[in-house]
Amino acid sequence: MTSERFTFAGSNGAELAARLDRPPGRVRATALLAHCFTCGKDGLTAARLAAALVEREFAVLRFDFTGLGDSGGEFANSGFAGDVGDVVAAAGALRERGMAPGLLVGHSLGGTAVLAAAGRIPEARAVATVGSPFSPAHLLRTLGRPADFDADDTVEVAIADRPFRLSRGFFADLEQHDLGGRIAALGRALLVCHAPLDEVVSIEEATRIFVAARHPKSFVGLDAADHLLTRREDAAFAGRMIAEWAARYVGGPDAIAEPATGTDGAGRVLVREAGTGRYAQVIRAGRHQLPADEPEAVGGDDTGPTPYDLLLSALGACTAMTLRMYAERKGLALGQISVALDHARLHASDCAECEHRDGMVDRIERRITVAGGVDPETAAKLAEIADKCPVHRTLEAGPTVVTRVLP
Repeated sequence: MTSERFTFAGSNGAELAARLDRPPGRVRATALLAHCFTCGKDGLTAARLAAALVEREFAVLRFDFTGLGDSGGEFANSGFAGDVGDVVAAAGALRERGMAPGLLVGHSLGGTAVLAAAGRIPEARAVATVGSPFSPAHLLRTLGRPADFDADDTVEVAIADRPFRLSRGFFADLEQHDLGGRIAALGRALLVCHAPLDEVVSIEEATRIFVAARHPKSFVGLDAADHLLTRREDAAFAGRMIAEWAARYVGGPDAIAEPATGTDGAGRVLVREAGTGRYAQVIRAGRHQLPADEPEAVGGDDTGPTPYDLLLSALGACTAMTLRMYAERKGLALGQISVALDHARLHASDCAECEHRDGMVDRIERRITVAGGVDPETAAKLAEIADKCPVHRTLEAGPTVVTRVLP
C-alpha cells in the first residue's frame, strides 16, 4: 500500500488534511471515507476500515472534517451542514486527481453526512453506512440541549471525555436536516451496517435508514461489535463486507478480476505487476493477497518473497499440513511441526541424491522438526509421509506448463 497526504479547501474555505491510500497496482475504484463525529482520519476505526478496503483493491481517501485532527477551521461553527459540504469538497479533490469516488462510506455521523452528500457527487454509485443515525438530530441525545451559552454564544461540552466548544448555531443546525426525502431519492445502491447492541446509536436508527431507502439496498449485522468497532476483527469484517458488496456496483474495466474457480474446484491464482517497483508483483489467491519481489541485490525492492521463496513456502506448508493430517488420523501426539527448506542449483555430478549426472540440477533440502522430538521409527515414517504431500508429488512429476499469451 502507498499513501499520499495532502490538503484541500473545505466547504468553509479551511484547509482540510487528507490521506489517500492506494493498493499496489491497478485500482478497482475509489472510496471516500467519512469518519465519526469528533473522531479523525487517523483514528483506529477509520484506519482499519480503510485498510480492509485497500486490501480489496480500493483506493481510499479519508480526511479530517473542519476543525478536527490536522484540518484547519473552527469545529464549533462548522455543524452538520459543514460536514456535508466537506464530503462534497473531498469528492471534488479526488475528481481533480482523476479519481472521483464511486463508493461513499461513512461511520456514525459520517455515514449520515455521506447520505446527505451523495446527491451532489454524481460519480458515486454506492453508499455504505456503519453505525449511522437516521438524522443528525440524534446527536442531541448525546450532547443534550444546553440552556446557557457563554458571552461568545458557545458552550463547552464533553464528548468521550474530551472537551469541545460548540456554537449555538451548531445545535440549531442539527435539527434542520430531514434526511428521509434524501434517502428515498438516493438513487444509489445502499448498504447499512449496524451492530444490534450498539449503545451509542441504536439499531432502530439503522432500521429507519433501511426502510426509507429504495432498492437496491442491503443490511449487514455487526453482531457483538461496539459503536467504535474497537475490536480489530469487527472493523476488518465491516470493511470486508463493504468491499465485497460494493464490487457489484463500482469498478471499471481496469479492475482486476476476482480469481476464478477451475473445473476441478481449485482456486486460480492471479499475479500482476504491482506498479510500485521494478519487479514487484501482487498475488491473488481466492480472497487472499500477498506480495512478491526480488531482493535489492538483483534490482528489486525486497517488498515480498521471491518466486523461489514462494515455491519453497508451498512445499513447506504442504509438508506440514500433510504430516498433521497423518498424525491426527493415527492418533499421534506430535508437537509443533516446523519445516525448513533451502534451494540450490548444483552440478549434477555434485548431487548425490540426483538421478541425472550431467549438467545443472535443482536441489531442495527439506528439514522437518517436531517439537519435543520423535523416536527413530516415527521419524522414518514421517519422512515417508512427507514425500507424499501433493506439492512434493507435483514437483517430482515434472508438471507440463502450457503457456498462452492472450490477445
